Amino acid sequence: MPKIKISAVSYTNTLPFIYGIENSSLMNQIELTKDIPSICAQKLLNNEVDLGLIPVAIIPKLKNYEIISDFCIGAVGPVRSVILGSHCPLEEVKTIFLDYHSRSSVMLTRILAKHFWKININWVDTTDGFENRIKNNEAGVIIGDKALAAEKNFPYVYDLAVEWIKFTNKPFVFAAWVANKKLNELFIHDFNDALEFGTKSIEKVVNSARNLNLPKHIDLKEYLIKNIDYSFDHEKSEGMKLFLKYAEEFK
Repeated sequence: MPKIKISAVSYTNTLPFIYGIENSSLMNQIELTKDIPSICAQKLLNNEVDLGLIPVAIIPKLKNYEIISDFCIGAVGPVRSVILGSHCPLEEVKTIFLDYHSRSSVMLTRILAKHFWKININWVDTTDGFENRIKNNEAGVIIGDKALAAEKNFPYVYDLAVEWIKFTNKPFVFAAWVANKKLNELFIHDFNDALEFGTKSIEKVVNSARNLNLPKHIDLKEYLIKNIDYSFDHEKSEGMKLFLKYAEEFK
């Protein structure tokens, strides 16, 4: 029987999911790769994998899709790993560099700029290391582990989950587990069990991640418990739908 191909995000915030999957019987049934969010999305779009933890902004581009999990990468408060960093206040920002790792975070920033912050911006695509080249009246959308490192490097840091919540009073979903084909119900059940096990094993996750090269000011346990909300509940579903509705005008 062919193995189910899965692409999971390689960031620190996904560690509980990875721990749950890798410590389950699913490993006999799957081929697991770990990628940056944009690559997870591209692999699912190209039918290179069957299931991916993908930025939700990519969902409308899929011909067939199903969100198969009760778990996600979400936030109900400060997320810390998706920020806008700048050396000047938001109202003085003229140029925003866009992190190439995730379409959702870029789209979120565009929505906030137009509808919440109400600022006109010169948008610039980026390459590796862009977060170290931001100066003057520029800002950058910075995501993932490099955002955790960068949060101490800028006098002005805007947490994009917080900004969305202030704008909509809804939580935000950055990534969801999406399949591009029908998957076996038993597999889906076992997959959700594995994710649940991982999210309930934070102490073990932290202990297994001792060699992570995280900034010294980051408390991993605190970050995973307080900043990331893994439950894909009704409120998050509603927040995601609202985000995708706003995103339609940027097609």
